[in-house]
Amino acid sequence: MNENQYLVDELTVKDTWRMFHFLSEFVEGFETMPKVYPAVSIFGSARISPKSASYKMAEKIAVSLVKNGFNIITGGGPGIMEAANRGAAKAGGRSVGLHIHLPNEQKPNKYANVRLDFRYFFIRKVMFVKYAVAYIIMPGGFGTLDELFESITLIQTKRIRSFPVVLIDSNYWKGLIDWIKGTMIKEKTISEQDLDIFELVDDPDEAVEIIKRRVIV
Repeated sequence: MNENQYLVDELTVKDTWRMFHFLSEFVEGFETMPKVYPAVSIFGSARISPKSASYKMAEKIAVSLVKNGFNIITGGGPGIMEAANRGAAKAGGRSVGLHIHLPNEQKPNKYANVRLDFRYFFIRKVMFVKYAVAYIIMPGGFGTLDELFESITLIQTKRIRSFPVVLIDSNYWKGLIDWIKGTMIKEKTISEQDLDIFELVDDPDEAVEIIKRRVIV
């Protein structure tokens, strides 16, 4: 057997057995997540300090959402995720931490009262979108952008039902929104109507009102 054939065989065997890991994570998620419906997924940077305005705003939004009958879903880590789980706990609500195993940053916070562990991002992302009635997008990095654009794409292509996608902090998101309007719409790679998929606000109460107005619980 030559080296290339050995590598192909190795990949085939490992990928075949990996399917059982996929299945176990899906099953655990599908059995757990319906218990926290209706829930709002809150995304944002793991690097944001508890002293920051964004952290405090995420906590406040989570408190308000719980008081209005919603549960909370986060990635279960520090920063914005911790703030949202903390707010839910403060309000006496249920919140999920969808913890992902990463070499850096992602250590589970202590505030989520429901926790699931994942090795695979794509399975975790299914849980975020399948069991959410809305998305709150706080300031964040590549992971936050990934969740934002995936939700917009799925709604745009009608692969999922339309639900509120609310970006918080116009100062943070202004450059991105300006680029979308000035480049993507100008080049006609998206339509102007696609901008209606998401909303940009600064007031946490307004964010909650948008969700309450569009989602019946």
